[in-house]
Amino acid sequence: MRVALVSETWAPEVNGVAHTLSQLASHLASKGVLLQLVRPSPVNGERDALAERDIHVRGIALPIYADVHIGLPCRRRLIRLWRQERPDAIYIATEGPLGWSALNAARHLRIPVVSGFHTNFDQYASNYHLGWSIPIARRGLRYFHNRCEATLVPTAAQQQMLESSGYRRVSVLARGVDAQRYRPSRRDVELRREWGAGPHQPVALYVGRLASEKNIDLLADTMAAMQRVNPALVQVLVGDGPARKTIARRLPEAVFTGFKTGETLARHYASADMFIFPSLSETFGNVVPEAMASGLAVVAFDHAAAGELITDNIDGRLVPPEDAQGFIQAASELCRQPAIYARLGRQAHQRVSSLSWSHIGDRFLAQLIQVQGTQHAATHSTSHV
Repeated sequence: MRVALVSETWAPEVNGVAHTLSQLASHLASKGVLLQLVRPSPVNGERDALAERDIHVRGIALPIYADVHIGLPCRRRLIRLWRQERPDAIYIATEGPLGWSALNAARHLRIPVVSGFHTNFDQYASNYHLGWSIPIARRGLRYFHNRCEATLVPTAAQQQMLESSGYRRVSVLARGVDAQRYRPSRRDVELRREWGAGPHQPVALYVGRLASEKNIDLLADTMAAMQRVNPALVQVLVGDGPARKTIARRLPEAVFTGFKTGETLARHYASADMFIFPSLSETFGNVVPEAMASGLAVVAFDHAAAGELITDNIDGRLVPPEDAQGFIQAASELCRQPAIYARLGRQAHQRVSSLSWSHIGDRFLAQLIQVQGTQHAATHSTSHV
């Protein structure tokens, strides 16, 4: 079987879409699936070893994300490619110009398409003062996804929301976590010393982009409030972005590490005690199960991954969306109760330790095989009309 993966973002870029695609692509390759990768040209120009063909297209940087490039339209090029090396199914992860080109080319050639709904556009548009564009974008996204044989979302809540908005053929493809990498035993005493944290000092961690759409103002308010009620608290922020200088001024004692990946990121998770995640822009948020697997007590809104995985006061703290004061209060109370955040962290680890990417990858492959059969049946039926 040959599958084409189309995306504006790919590893080593650090974001949820790239991470999810990397896991899915690795699983498909392990099952003997031939992969075509279609993406904007990476800065280093390197080809991905997983792919049979790694096709680079012209791209331009997004104004609000200089490190992310969107692919320019290339319908004719994709038609030529897929006539010569026809994939059995195509997965489109992003709805930019490259995604539209891929969808139009696939429809022209009658190749089945599965799309992923990875980005909460409404939240991003609101944070970047583009609210006027939301109704237009909603119509465009619905039209895009309804032309696909299936649209995959990470949570049941997301499925219900899209279906109520007129989306058809929506299915849930959950997310996994690498419980062998992210686990409490990665705790590193030396790393905690580098942060200035003693054996019994609480460490509050954030992992993610430092940008407006991540609700970064509430993160700063929450961290400051936690330190007021517990001056021994150590604050660690893993990530980078346009708001870094602003939040550094508001949290002068915080440790800023920049982006971390792999084993280093796993040590950072496990060496903290609490995970503070105020974002409402995710469709999922892979950092939440990673923190839980690492044994951290997570404070988050009842949204996306946290809403699916956390039961309040059982394996984390869950706050109603948009209740900023409730969020600050929950985190502030937790940082003064080491026995409770330790218990929540242990329960969190147990909750997610069985969420394997292998199982998710099998479901993804099954979805691709299913739409291949659906498209074949539709084509056969049409030929007899």
